[in-house]
Amino acid sequence: MKSKKLRHVLIPALSLSLLLSACNLSSGADSESGSEEVEVIRQGVNLPDPENDVIKQELDEALGFPVNLSVNPNDYENKLNVRLSAGDYPDLFQVSRAALVEYANKGLLLDLDPYMDDLKEVQDFIGEDNVEKAKVNDKVYAVTVPASIPFYTYWVRKDWLEALNMEMPKTVDDLYEVAKAFREDDPDGNGQKDTYGLTGAGVSAFQPILGAYGVGMPKSFYKEDGELVNSFHDPDMKEALTAVTKFVENDVTDPEIFSNTGNEPQQKAFQGKFGILFDGWANLTSDAYIEQYKAVDPDAEWVQLPAIEGPAGKSAGTWDIGQANGFYAIPKALEDQPEKLEKIFKLLNYVASDEGSKLVQYGIEGEHYNKEDGKIVPTDKLAEEGGYFWLYQFTGRPEMEYLSTKFSKQTEYIEASADAPRIESLNGYIDYPEGYNSADADRFSEEEMIKFISGQRDLSEYDEFLNKLDTTFNYQMMLDKAEEDIKKLDQ
Repeated sequence: MKSKKLRHVLIPALSLSLLLSACNLSSGADSESGSEEVEVIRQGVNLPDPENDVIKQELDEALGFPVNLSVNPNDYENKLNVRLSAGDYPDLFQVSRAALVEYANKGLLLDLDPYMDDLKEVQDFIGEDNVEKAKVNDKVYAVTVPASIPFYTYWVRKDWLEALNMEMPKTVDDLYEVAKAFREDDPDGNGQKDTYGLTGAGVSAFQPILGAYGVGMPKSFYKEDGELVNSFHDPDMKEALTAVTKFVENDVTDPEIFSNTGNEPQQKAFQGKFGILFDGWANLTSDAYIEQYKAVDPDAEWVQLPAIEGPAGKSAGTWDIGQANGFYAIPKALEDQPEKLEKIFKLLNYVASDEGSKLVQYGIEGEHYNKEDGKIVPTDKLAEEGGYFWLYQFTGRPEMEYLSTKFSKQTEYIEASADAPRIESLNGYIDYPEGYNSADADRFSEEEMIKFISGQRDLSEYDEFLNKLDTTFNYQMMLDKAEEDIKKLDQ
């Protein structure tokens, strides 16, 4: 098997009314009554009423005009489509990469290239690489919200290891032996065979194992020896799947691993039935979660597992270095309204400035945080009131600094997750080709990968699967588009 290079990744989810015709949100492009405000819409939850929204109040005072933010937790893109189709344009609105490309190609978005000097603070804050991520046809059509950092690693019940006199697993083979022992050797000492090894949500639960064989998560694109590789077509995929299949076929994994969603794996693990969990540090290390699992078993101790080693080296999985946490676009309809554009740019530059960024991250100095020896120290009030502040982070935040400040007790886990070696996926730099039905192809490929992993389909049929994916589901279009987009990226 050829060697794969694993690189370290360092620091790199409106309230419109149900009937849009009845909503009171004004269009920044058309409404005289709303001409003094800047209307921003985005996906989100838990935004308080304006009278209780301390961030809005501070922004309004600092900027000299009102910022009207609306959020919606459900069906955001469909509702946004309805507004844009009706010519009811918000002044600033959140979009996904796919929507950014669609709207830009339809001529609905303002080309920001002529205004980059007016967004200098934004550019300095997010960095040139993130500016580039908002390009469509070589023009910048939005402000990129920089991506977060990797959160997920394996976690293991240390008390179960000690009960069975086992060491922390370091390799894929070690991990299997531990998972097998957790299933067969009664680690909780209750005299019953009612425990399992590994749980998680879907194929993703196995991504460190795939990575240890030098293979990215299904659908991922990455570089190997300077050449672009697609995980489905990676020649090492069959060997990696063989290693993963061993866990499933030998009954050491969660029988419901492929149907788990959300926090189901975490809650199952906390109930004392699983000893290895693929999850994020935020779901295991807070005092509240520790209390939760210790209420079930006072001896329970979940510890973070370092990247496991396989034939290609150590890996904690796959991380998309081309991704973003979203984009904020401005409608082209505002290009003849320089006063409105000036306000929008002022808002964006302010939340990217030192003063404004601290406000939307930590709130009000002296209330939500204090400065001690030049460092920000959160108060209890930030924990009580700051759950929605992130909704105003239109230009993102310095992720490691923010997380280490707000979750200081978890810093070691945050850093370990961020620093763990992972295969660097390039998917965020690749747009879907026109005419390609990603939903159908993704559904087919996911179903077939589950069949291979669970033993429902023999790996001798893998090439047959690839041929059907590339032809019947037109995945070859995706392969060609990836080559085209990454070639442009490398120029």
